[in-house]
Amino acid sequence: MRILTPAQEDLLKDSRNLLNDIRVSLIQFGANTEDHETLAHSIRQLDELFLLVVVGEFNSGKSAFINALLGQKLLKEGVTPTTTQINLLRFGENQERRVEDENLHTLTAPVELLAELNIVDTPGTNAIIRQHEAITQQFVPRSDLVLFVTSADRPFTESERAFLENLRDWGKKVLIVLNKVDLFQTREEMDQVVTFISENAHALLGITPEIFPVSSRLAIRAKQGEAKFWHASGFDALESYIQDTLDDKGRLVLKFMNPLGVGSHLVDKYLQVTHSRLDLLKTDFTMLEDIDAQLNLFQQDMKRDFDFRMSDIENVLFEMEQRGEEYFDETLRLPRVIDLLNKARIQKEFEQKVVADVPQRIEKKVNELIDWLVEANLRQWQAVMEHIADRRRQHQERIVGDAAGGTFHYDREQLIEGVGRETQRVIDTYDRNEEARLMAEGAQTTVAALAATEIGAVGLGTLVTVLATTAAADATGIILASVVALLGLFIIPARKRQAKIELREKIANLRQQLTHSLRTHFDHEIERGMLNIKDAIAPYTRFVRSEHDKLESVHSSLSETKNTLEGLKVRVNEVIEQ
Repeated sequence: MRILTPAQEDLLKDSRNLLNDIRVSLIQFGANTEDHETLAHSIRQLDELFLLVVVGEFNSGKSAFINALLGQKLLKEGVTPTTTQINLLRFGENQERRVEDENLHTLTAPVELLAELNIVDTPGTNAIIRQHEAITQQFVPRSDLVLFVTSADRPFTESERAFLENLRDWGKKVLIVLNKVDLFQTREEMDQVVTFISENAHALLGITPEIFPVSSRLAIRAKQGEAKFWHASGFDALESYIQDTLDDKGRLVLKFMNPLGVGSHLVDKYLQVTHSRLDLLKTDFTMLEDIDAQLNLFQQDMKRDFDFRMSDIENVLFEMEQRGEEYFDETLRLPRVIDLLNKARIQKEFEQKVVADVPQRIEKKVNELIDWLVEANLRQWQAVMEHIADRRRQHQERIVGDAAGGTFHYDREQLIEGVGRETQRVIDTYDRNEEARLMAEGAQTTVAALAATEIGAVGLGTLVTVLATTAAADATGIILASVVALLGLFIIPARKRQAKIELREKIANLRQQLTHSLRTHFDHEIERGMLNIKDAIAPYTRFVRSEHDKLESVHSSLSETKNTLEGLKVRVNEVIEQ
């Protein structure tokens, strides 16, 4: 058991604490199960022996290479995929195989090298059984050092390039083993392949890893008694590297750096996910802001158009006022004094000539106002529906799934679909006639309620008739109690002036009551329509805001963790060198 210095113990404690903090952040984020397990393994890895993982295609000679490294044939070799699970090789007094589960076997053997490190033999990255590759890629993040075995007869294939890219993302220390070099006819051929691998590895990894040309076949023969093959096998340089370069300090650096590398990889991964989600939420905020802007403009346009339409009703009343004044000029004069004594006749004549069809015209204008509002509300729902559908089309290709885990995209899509369904339901079930009837009843009730203190609960048409014809009654009421001569000289001119004043006042009152009543009612209806739309999108609005706050918090936490990770990596090199 290696005894650590106090500084190294502190470093181990800080590394473990930081990785556990990352684990908590991933839980809060809702990261996928694989990432949770990978991080958990990395935390445990801090307390385990150095782990060397051997990867490569199934025909690259991985098993033969490990056998040569150990000096005995512990693993089965073949030209077909022989490794269908991960083999974990550990030191043991006896040679035996223990089945941990269907994907992991533990092999023990009394081999000196295994006392210093554990070796993992993985399924081929291009194996026919695709599960092999998945097992391999899940195990690689747990490694301290990766030996990437490629074959001289098929060096650096496309599948190997793809796998190396994955290794790069995990930030692993990688050594490349060029196996089967005994197939080359000349040294120049081997050098050309080594150069080819070096250039391509540098392009993929950003650094040039150590490359060891070896022949596992010659190495095992040399270790089993045919020493003449040892130099040609190329294993001397590889084993010297492992023994000399990966000394206690070297292995300790990798033991610390690899879990921190896993942490860095996961932090970067979820920082990128939070960036992506926050960018997506920006478009959602834009969509919601666009809808709010549409609703505000809609309200402004509706109020402006309402004023314009109300002016038509006011013109009808103005025309009635003009006819009333003309009627009083014609009627309230001395030659018609006998007619003035017949109050019922004057009232009837006033209704026919002055009121005329005003109630019907106003009722028609109000109905047109109602129809206009019903259609406008429907068009606004349709506009919202089209806007949401357009946003979904714009971002549909960006949301293919959520490999990072969690339910963000699912919840977001479900809420958008819910808004769309609710909007479409409103559009599909929007009964124009029923909506118009309810608005008309509401308008009648509103007008009646405001006018009830003067004339009782009446309809729009009755209101117009009552308020208008009372002007005629007021104009003729005093005439019945007067003397004819006195009427001609004094009363009739005065009553004419008074009648005109009262007519203007009553029509002004009618205009004010109608305008106020209808405006109050229609403002309420417009507001109700807007609230219905806002209520429909409210769950999505709440989701966008809450997710934005949550992601901002996670992003801040991960950014802080990333800085701490970088600081720990610097400390590793400083502490190990002490």
